[in-house]
Amino acid sequence: MQSSYSSMPCTTNSCDRPLAAIRIRAAAGRPQRGWLIAEGRAIAVALGRGGIRANKREGDGGTPKGIFRPVRLWWRPDRHPRPRTFLPVRAITPMDGWCEDPADRRYNRPIRLTPHATGDRLSRDDHLYDFIIEIDHNTRPRVAGRGSAVFLHLARDNFGPTAGCVAMTRPAMLRLLRRIGPCTKIVIG
Repeated sequence: MQSSYSSMPCTTNSCDRPLAAIRIRAAAGRPQRGWLIAEGRAIAVALGRGGIRANKREGDGGTPKGIFRPVRLWWRPDRHPRPRTFLPVRAITPMDGWCEDPADRRYNRPIRLTPHATGDRLSRDDHLYDFIIEIDHNTRPRVAGRGSAVFLHLARDNFGPTAGCVAMTRPAMLRLLRRIGPCTKIVIG
């Protein structure tokens, strides 16, 4: 008995896999504004009030220079449907926060907020943290005072500077989420 099998080369659409890398650069003459470049497309972003800094310190308003990886997406399910992404996803609850105290053993980690706990509240009244891409800045090793809570998140309407994060419009964020994965390099600087 003869069988006839034919083989076809398997091709994947570039949209079916995560981006290898994205690059974030300051705009010429405007250190608090910049561009996120992915596959040759440029997306306008807001940067930290201190611009991009090689020697990031807690509270300096600088966006850290370096090569990072995305860890997970935090998202507000009460405001938006779960977005499509290659990243692990975690819903933001009213009790979610981020420790920014260099003296705390939980520094630069997610925390559960209690009435007496301090930290960056992830469930904000404005829409800046409706989508947060957590990156691995200052995680291995964590060094007290080297900066915490550096995220990719939504921008203010006026694209005002951030406290050190990279911020973009909601449509740009949703496009990026569809293409970013845990192995995507985030090159800042």
